[in-house]
Amino acid sequence: MTTAALIRISICVAACCALRLAADVVETTNGARIVGKVTKIHGGVVTVQTDYAGEINLKQTLVTSITTDHPIAVRVENGTRIIGTVSPSLAGGLKIASPTGSIETPVSKVVASWAAGEEDPDLAAQRRKWIYDAGADISGRTGTRTQAGTALMYRAKLMGPFDTFEYYANYLRQETNTQVSADQFKAGFDYADNFTPLRSWYVRDEGGFDRVNQITFSDVAAVGYGYDFIKEKNAVLTGRVGVSYRYDRYSTVDTASLSSAGGDFELEYSRKFLGAQLHDRLAFVPVFQDLGNYIITHEFSYEIPITKSLWKLSIGMTNNFNSKPVPEVDKLETLYFTRLVLTWSQAANRR
Repeated sequence: MTTAALIRISICVAACCALRLAADVVETTNGARIVGKVTKIHGGVVTVQTDYAGEINLKQTLVTSITTDHPIAVRVENGTRIIGTVSPSLAGGLKIASPTGSIETPVSKVVASWAAGEEDPDLAAQRRKWIYDAGADISGRTGTRTQAGTALMYRAKLMGPFDTFEYYANYLRQETNTQVSADQFKAGFDYADNFTPLRSWYVRDEGGFDRVNQITFSDVAAVGYGYDFIKEKNAVLTGRVGVSYRYDRYSTVDTASLSSAGGDFELEYSRKFLGAQLHDRLAFVPVFQDLGNYIITHEFSYEIPITKSLWKLSIGMTNNFNSKPVPEVDKLETLYFTRLVLTWSQAANRR
């Protein structure tokens, strides 16, 4: 073997050793050795990004030592925060060394770690966040029947650890054989405040018009109590019960306006899985003036992400049932939709 070949082999071996050294190492109680990059420690889980298996989540109770080749931010149980490189300590725990000093701590006493320069995940979790959705779907048909339709929607949702505020607007117009078959607009807001982890109070209001059903203005306002029957990371089931006020004004002179207090009963379920999200909401609003006069609204949607953060496809249906509509109008109205939705978010000021 020539000298040049030996030099090339030595360079390759040195490069491989350098790559191996330039990585974080996590060791566990069963002797496993995970090589990659420690991205965070939070909620009793150590997260390691690897080239060979993607993201790996390890229970912190099973981790015996951590070594990093770069400084990270660490917060320990007594509240101390330090930015430095992590290595095993002689006492069997961890040593976090910074240019100004170092601390030693058992692995179990590390509450959180995150990339240097970023925000503590517990502080980030307390920060409210705006999420915006804007969508549209346009449909058409020619042949034995000519049909054209346009639907627009906008929603802004402010989410925090203790409360949620949402306002929204929807517009729908459809023509069938040159006749208007749908022309309606709705806008409203919904606010819920969790005074315990599972219990909340809420207030909501929704107003708009429905010209096909001869409603020039309608409004439903409600306030009441909510309870989360299921509240998990990827699934939430919430029930609500309260009192409402309903007002309907009609364009026909022979139909009297409706103005009455009533009840408000709602059930809402959402679930995330495999990047998609299912959402199902049902509301029942009877009026005390005539318990046989009530409205039921139902909306089901299944959202599929198209890109990682911005675009998604929403497929679903809405049902609106009015027990006492104006003459010659069906009680039940069903709309199916396939909608392209743009989603973006923005951090809000701390509460």
